[in-house]
Amino acid sequence: MSPETYNTRYVWLICAVAALGGLLFGYDWVVIGGAKPFYESFFRLDSVKLVGWANSCALVGCLIGSVASGALSDRWGRKKLLILAAFLFTVSSLLTGWASAFPWFVAWRIVGGVAIGMASNVSPMYIAEVSPARWRGRLVSLNQLAIVSGVLSAQIVNWLIAQRVPDGVSAAVLRQSWNVQFGWRWMFCAVAVPALVFFIGAWLVPESPRWLAKNGRRDTARTILARIGGEAYGLRALEEIEATVRSESLLRVSWRELCAPRLRKIVGIGMALAVLLQWSGINVIFNYAEEIYRGAGYGVSGVMFNIVITGTINLLFTFVALAFVDRFGRRVLMLAGAGGIAVSHTLLGLAYHLGLKGLPVLLLTLTTIGCYSMSLAPITWVLISEIFPNRIRGLAVSISVSALWVACFLLTFTFPLLNAAFGPSGTFWLYAGICIAGFVFIRVFVPETKAKTLERIEADLTA
Repeated sequence: MSPETYNTRYVWLICAVAALGGLLFGYDWVVIGGAKPFYESFFRLDSVKLVGWANSCALVGCLIGSVASGALSDRWGRKKLLILAAFLFTVSSLLTGWASAFPWFVAWRIVGGVAIGMASNVSPMYIAEVSPARWRGRLVSLNQLAIVSGVLSAQIVNWLIAQRVPDGVSAAVLRQSWNVQFGWRWMFCAVAVPALVFFIGAWLVPESPRWLAKNGRRDTARTILARIGGEAYGLRALEEIEATVRSESLLRVSWRELCAPRLRKIVGIGMALAVLLQWSGINVIFNYAEEIYRGAGYGVSGVMFNIVITGTINLLFTFVALAFVDRFGRRVLMLAGAGGIAVSHTLLGLAYHLGLKGLPVLLLTLTTIGCYSMSLAPITWVLISEIFPNRIRGLAVSISVSALWVACFLLTFTFPLLNAAFGPSGTFWLYAGICIAGFVFIRVFVPETKAKTLERIEADLTA
């Protein structure tokens, strides 16, 4: 079928609505860093444990949301989970921002984490299931573009608000400042506006036709597929979907069943890619950017501005992935990214070892982020959303995304320990070694899925 016969505007519109979950994910994940000094002063957090808990409690919700969304999306459908995630984003952003006591702040941060976990699971999966095969790579990558747009938005908001407090003020003066009394609240509440747009939009998008067909609602599935690509496309796509459904039992999928030899390898690939996405070390640069740039000799203003630059590079290089993922394929970009990050980490470690500061560290950091943003960051989500069979996709994606959040927690938790034990040079060399191992893994185990229907991918991987 010629791509001109697809309903381009409709396909991009429904995928853009689903990708709003990624925008909210990115903003909510990063905004905590800019709000941190102000809500800590407001709530008078004077212990390391309380500070650490405030900064990481959302991860608990992320894990809960990613685990729960697998079974819930298979039972209720993708659309209802998008609506639920949007509702939780809206409510949690407002109530976190206007929390009057620290326990309520933590509670609503966890609820926001649940929304992140759901969105990180369901948004790319929904996009993959409504996308024509030849467009699926760039459309799923649209979710990553939304994530990095949210990240950059939060970084800019953090930078602008942080400028309102001069360096060196006393704790008492800081506590009475606008930032501590109100500023950090608006940093959280601002995301309620796009969250409300997401909530309204999620009601208007169609249900995933693959979920509908799997649950016996073939006429509705055919109507949606026909609207995406015309009657001929709708009939052909529905036949492919139903063929895979007929070849599988319609009983509820069990966790034990995923360990069967036929599926274990596919689930293992998804989990390994999710872990590599975190343990490539890039999130250390985002989460500890202030510490890294301070160690490289930058002052407060320079640190905050450099963080905005990293977000800008992150956004710009995501467009590279959008342009090439369906042209060059998934494997080429993943291999180039893993190799490029390994080289950049090696040189970054060498720069720290030689005592270089300032511009060399900044340029190597930006190079690393550029490699990551055009490869592992978007393409991992594409692969996780498309390699699993229709019948187990909800639960298998849930397992992979849960592995991602566990890996994220371990990465964030261990960086200060590794940095203390091996120094920044040894730590970045360790991450370089992990990326080399990831390069080998991708070369040996990860299939090329470019331009294949989800049903064709399923047949190839389960043969």
